[in-house]
Amino acid sequence: MAAEMSTGALALSNIYKRTPPISMLVVKMEATYFKKATGTTIFSCEDGSKIREAVNHAASGGESESVTVKSIGKDENGALIAEFLFTWSFKSKPKR
Repeated sequence: MAAEMSTGALALSNIYKRTPPISMLVVKMEATYFKKATGTTIFSCEDGSKIREAVNHAASGGESESVTVKSIGKDENGALIAEFLFTWSFKSKPKR
């Protein structure tokens, strides 16, 4: 859940109060685990620009736009615990 949230927070920040409104949905998820998490694990995503670009395309084109972004989980010592790939779909909502 924390891995998804690291990407979803970036997505939400790009669609918040957007005109036209944009819907978002995870359509695919892949995970690779490297070691057991025994303590606090921090997840981060550095693909904010890819998300922003996908949202902008969805807003301007009316077609759904998908983007795959990576979330990396590391322990307190910086050791890699897991990598997650989330594919988000964005689509402009029809006007009411």
